[in-house]
Amino acid sequence: MRILVLIPCYNEEENIVRVVRRLESACPGVDYLVINDCSTDSSPRLLSREGMNYLDLPVNLGIGGGVQCGYRYAVANGYDIAIQMDGDGQHDPAYLEDVVRPVAQGQLDLCIGSRFLKKEGFQTSFMRRVGIRFLSFLIFLFSGNRVLDVTSGFRACNREMMEYFVRHYATDYPEPESILAASLTGFRVGEVPVVMQERLGGVSSISAFNSVYFMIKVSLSLIISRLALHRSNRRNAA
Repeated sequence: MRILVLIPCYNEEENIVRVVRRLESACPGVDYLVINDCSTDSSPRLLSREGMNYLDLPVNLGIGGGVQCGYRYAVANGYDIAIQMDGDGQHDPAYLEDVVRPVAQGQLDLCIGSRFLKKEGFQTSFMRRVGIRFLSFLIFLFSGNRVLDVTSGFRACNREMMEYFVRHYATDYPEPESILAASLTGFRVGEVPVVMQERLGGVSSISAFNSVYFMIKVSLSLIISRLALHRSNRRNAA
């Protein structure tokens, strides 16, 4: 099976080289693609200097648009599985095989690397955990699918799931919405335990205040997505 690791990157000059080198060390020979989303720091220069494989986006698309570009690249180039790993160093490539295995074996269409199944390693801030639990509850309420780490960007999907994401992928904070959309559309979504770390360097874009904004915004998006899909299904049934 052809596997591609997608690494979204926006202003990760302190992390991106170490992230790629650690991936190469843990998984020698694996294909990867860094998606540089119009970084304003030295990330593009570092990627070029180090001879890394990267896609340089001409405009800033945000995390959702950047990852969607990666899925388009994976589909266009015949990959069977795509794995998303964040560019901040929180995701340990030593667990990459664990995340890929249920997809490669045909058990899941989308597999999430979850820090909350065994509760080991970095568990993120209290405010973010509260928000994540609430979003997890909403997704369970709307779809019946229990996923604990709904904001995890450490995930693997098969080609059918990639092709769906090429057409349907949220542009802002896409991880929870993509889980709900995949679950409601009939894809098999599940989790495996992983251990995550704090970001290697730099500052997260989601502060304590932004965590509250994030929870409210994504909650509304999940509700709207559920209503929109319900209306679409009723139209198709008619």
